[in-house]
Amino acid sequence: MVSLREGQLQLLPLRGGLALNGEPVSHVVLRAGVVLELAHGVAIEVAEVHLPIDVLGVEGDGLPRQMLPAVASLLAEGRLRLVSGWREDAAAQLWTSGEGFRVRAGGTTLSVAAGHTLDLSGKRVSFVAIPLGEAGPRTTRRLGDFADPLVLTSRFDTVHIHRQGRAPVIFSGMQARLFSELVAVNGPVGWGAISQEMWSDEDDASVRRGRLDALLLRIRRRLRATGLRADLVRTDGAGTLELVRYPHDTIEDFS
Repeated sequence: MVSLREGQLQLLPLRGGLALNGEPVSHVVLRAGVVLELAHGVAIEVAEVHLPIDVLGVEGDGLPRQMLPAVASLLAEGRLRLVSGWREDAAAQLWTSGEGFRVRAGGTTLSVAAGHTLDLSGKRVSFVAIPLGEAGPRTTRRLGDFADPLVLTSRFDTVHIHRQGRAPVIFSGMQARLFSELVAVNGPVGWGAISQEMWSDEDDASVRRGRLDALLLRIRRRLRATGLRADLVRTDGAGTLELVRYPHDTIEDFS
């Protein structure tokens, strides 16, 4: 993962190792000429690093100033909130095209930049330029639902996901079982292997696949409904599943 921290772009491994000059490291500041080894015999060289003077953020009625992630949604029911990811039930969705940001609200899509404003159910949202030096982890953590460190505790029959200052989100039954299996594997796993482990009494692979897809859909709905990252359980479109753990997340396996 490439992360902006203290005004520098850093590369952090989500799993596995990362080496610099043959030595394992936990992170690397990206600078021109740096050669990183992602795996044995697989190296990349940083050619150039370009950082903007400022980045786009939002603030509004009851909404503290914060940097925009690549894809986000604005919720206007109750207090105004910015959450990461695309929410169909949101008052507005925002995303970057690489060159700038676009917003969809009330059936209209338009480009936005610093100085623009948006009215969502009577709540005013302003787009602001945030100096790069202020756009580090402290600003990102204000996103709450997106960047809060997670502690996932797996006990096989139940899984508790904790965030600071919030009640834990508890999964049970087959949803907890899937989380626990992914924790135990600690890496990508094919749908066939994990569905066989979970429904060992079912010989029909297509039935197992249908059950797994339905289970994943219910889990993602629960993640979104509770403000957790929808990419916590990731599928790659080719039949592989995994838990996506950010560098500040913790997993406790008691199963």
